Parts: sequence; C-alpha cells; structure tokens
Amino acid sequence: MTLLKFVDKDTGKNIGAFSWFATHGTSMSRNNKLISGDNKGAAARFFEDWFTKNSSIKVLVSGSGINQDLFNKASKIKPTGGQPCTNTTSQGFKVRKNKEMKFVGAFCQSNVGDVSPNVVGAFCIDSGLPCDFNHSSCHGNDQLCVGCGPGYPDEILSTKIIGERQFQKAVDLFTSAKQELIGKIDYRHVYINFTNIKVQLEDNKVVQTCPAALGPGFAAGTTDGPGVFGFQQGDTEINPFWKKLRDVLREPSPYQVSCQKPKSVLLDSGEMFRPYPWAPAILPIQIFRLGSLIILSVPGEFTTMAGRRLREAVKETLIRSGNGEFDDQTHVVIAGLTNAYSQYITTFEEYKQQRYEAASTLYGPHTLSAYIQEFKKLAESMAKGENITTKGPSPPDLLSIQLSLLPNPTGDSPPPGINFGDIKQDIMVPKSGTFTKGDRVIATFWSANPRYDLLTEGTFAVVEMLQHQSWLPDDDFCLFFKWQAGNITGIARADVNSYGYATLEWEVPEDASPGVYRLRHFGSTKETKESSNSYYTGASSAFTVS
Repeated sequence: MTLLKFVDKDTGKNIGAFSWFATHGTSMSRNNKLISGDNKGAAARFFEDWFTKNSSIKVLVSGSGINQDLFNKASKIKPTGGQPCTNTTSQGFKVRKNKEMKFVGAFCQSNVGDVSPNVVGAFCIDSGLPCDFNHSSCHGNDQLCVGCGPGYPDEILSTKIIGERQFQKAVDLFTSAKQELIGKIDYRHVYINFTNIKVQLEDNKVVQTCPAALGPGFAAGTTDGPGVFGFQQGDTEINPFWKKLRDVLREPSPYQVSCQKPKSVLLDSGEMFRPYPWAPAILPIQIFRLGSLIILSVPGEFTTMAGRRLREAVKETLIRSGNGEFDDQTHVVIAGLTNAYSQYITTFEEYKQQRYEAASTLYGPHTLSAYIQEFKKLAESMAKGENITTKGPSPPDLLSIQLSLLPNPTGDSPPPGINFGDIKQDIMVPKSGTFTKGDRVIATFWSANPRYDLLTEGTFAVVEMLQHQSWLPDDDFCLFFKWQAGNITGIARADVNSYGYATLEWEVPEDASPGVYRLRHFGSTKETKESSNSYYTGASSAFTVS
C-alpha cells in the first residue's frame, strides 16, 4: 500500500489521505442485490470514522446500562408519520453537517487485475474440495467454483474484514508518514488509438496491437464471479454452438483471428459498430507528478506482474532521462481504472495461458508492451521538461446516442389515506425491552421509488441517537436500506398499482453507546414526469440500546 497524506499548510491539520492498494471490490458477490461500496467503500468509511473519533470529542451517554429515565423517554416517542421536507435538493439530507469535519479518506485502486479479496481460496460448492487449479472449475463446470472471503459464507462480513484490513494498514501509514513531498507538480496526458499501435520490442522486432476482442476464457468468468456454463478459464477453442452464435453477431476478420492468437475470438467487439462501437478504441493515459511521487493513470486492470513491469519501465526512463532529478527514491504507483475502462492488461506470458484476465485483454498479446512504450514516451517528456507534441485523437462522444432499457420511475402514490414516510411496520422491541449489540432493529416505511432522486451526498436512511433533547444522526456501516414494490395484502386486482416500501435494518454494532435511538427514512417523489421533486421523511418509534 502507498499512502499520500494531506496536511493543511496554514493550520497543520490533517485533511485527508489517498491510499493505493490492489484488490478487487468483489467481496460482495453477484448474489448481492444491494448497492455497496464493497471493501474499498468500507475501508473509507472506517478510516473517516476513525479520524473523526480521534480528532473530536463526542458527547455520549455514560455508563454501561440503561436507566429507567431512558426507558421512559423511549416509550413516549412514537413514529412521526410521513412529513414533507422543505429541502429542495438532496444536499439537505447530508448526514455529516459538522463543518469542521472535512477529512476525506480515499482508498484508490491499483494494478488489481489478478488480485482477489476472497483470500480463503476457491472451492467447489458441491463437494467443498479445492477447484481444478488450471481451469478454476469443478468437474468441468466453472459455475461450481467459488472464491471464499474471510467471513464466508457471510459476504457482508467478508466485506467488513477486508475493508478493515485496508483501513488498519492505512492508519499505520497515516500515523507514521514523515516523508514530505517537495518539488515539481507536473503531468502529461494523451489519447491513443490502441487498436493499431506499432510496438518495437527489445529484439527490434515490430509488432502491432489489434482491434478489441474477448476470448472464451472471458465467458468463463472468475472464482469471484463465475461466468457462463460451458466455458472454462484457459479455453482456446470455441464449441460449434457458441461459434455459430458468435457469427450471427459478427464473424471476426482473418486479420483479427491472426492478430489475437493464441486467443480465439469469442466476441469481436472491436469490429462491431452498431448501434455504436462495442468496445473503446481511443483511450487516455496519464502520468502525474507530485515531487518524488509518480502516479500512472491507466484505463484498465493491470495484473500484478504487468503493473510491476510498467512501474519499473517508467522509473528507469525517468532516472535515465532526468539529469539527476529522479533517483531510486522516486516512487511510482499505478492508479487503476482511471479516466476510462478497457478491461484487463496482462503480460505476454500470461496472455498465452488465456485465463480470464488474458481473454479479457482486448488489444491482443502485445497490449502491455504498447502501454509500456507509450508511457515511456510520457516519462521521457516529463523528465526532459518537454511538452508533448500532440494530445492524440479525441474519443467519440456517444452520450446523445446511448441506449437505455431502464424506464424512468413514474407517478408513485402511497395507498389511500397514507403518506410517504408513514410507518408500515414499526420496530418490534424484544421481550427484554431493549436491544443489545448484535441485535437487528427493523422498521418499514411507505416509500416512493428511490430513483426519483439518488440523494447524492445525502442518505435514504439514518440511525439517530437522542442527546440533550436533540436527535444526532449517524449513517452507520451496519445500516441497510432495502426498497421494493408490492401489492397491499388482500388486494390483487390487475388494475391496482404496486405500492413501494422501504425497510431499514440496523445491526447494532459492538461500539454502539447505550442510549435512546430511532430509525429515520428520507425520500422523494414526483407526481408527473414534468413536475418537480417533493421530499418527505418519517421516523420510527424510539428504542433503547444497552
């Protein structure tokens, strides 16, 4: 992990940190139906919470139990019912309103191509035995081979554990960072057509990249997300059925077949242009300098070794061309999946094996060599202080012709006599009268489709704690927001619309302070397509945590 710490020059206060570490955001499997920041989002949340707790004093309820006064308070606080909000924008729903709290903990991606967070390993779900190592399959079936995270089978727990590991390492680096970055701030940025780059190899042989294409190993997927039945990683042959189906879409040209070898072309995306190109051709690459730190922005997922070779090539070029300005202390980091996306980038040796990452390397066996060649040009330009002669071809702007099969939400309304934000099912308090750590608190609200306003920088759900007669919000990591549409019980007529409702679930965390809490829901709706959004809120009954 590389961490860059930001300190305010005038006040000396810490204001943020960026860290780069390579691991896929696939702790949450494809079976998850909730939007999630995965392990990177969890790490960022934990880091920012840690900083807040260590840089400010929070007023909390003292003691380890709940007194009778708090019980009495909780019992008197009933659901508020749906109420309109005066907010005219999602910005009004910001949870973190402390103006002093401006710390940003960003967990950036790096050369992530072949790095899985499912560190327990890949096992056959029918037998529990390890998968076939060479093909990541079980009895020839790729769908039975699944990677297991450290919390398996609880993928939310796996997400939390992998996020915590990154967070803890970031804290170690953050608290021990002492190398101040001084020197120039500089950058180079160009666009390149990756489908026809001539690359000169070390033996002076000249090769060329190809139009984009995907191989059968791509369809096999990975242990983090198995693909289509009938494919395995490492496949270089396509069975007749899939070959016929491929040819219906586009039969690859003889040039493409030859250029992509040893990959067999399963999907000739680089030669498919209807209704618009199926794969990018023109990609951005960027080198950014902060003193002795060099950041390489790449539009794809480099494997571990591919990233290592790129970093080493750029560093060597900077040292050789920089007239002493760069040395062994120059630190090069890869910022992956940056500015655009073009699948994976493997080494030449990995490409020959045609596992998932190689089958997803779009521009042929010399893709990595092309990246290294073009990045060395940018590094040499930066080291010599020269401007690049051309920014390269502009990528096409396809925004106006993008197709979407997702209809806009329309005309939601709650059941008769009910307002959005009203409680559908209030909290069920346990027999003990109080919740304890590890319990799950659940409340359901009548709610409109969340897609009316995604409440960016805001929230749909919040846990509030009663302190000094005021409710203080906390968008807890253990809080889940689930929306769905369903008919009212007992009404099943075809002419009756489904009514939406939102379920808020809070798993009381280990560090929850004893006190009085409630769950609160925010949302928005609009009566017609042309009308403006209206916002609403509702809160559950109060409950105690001991």
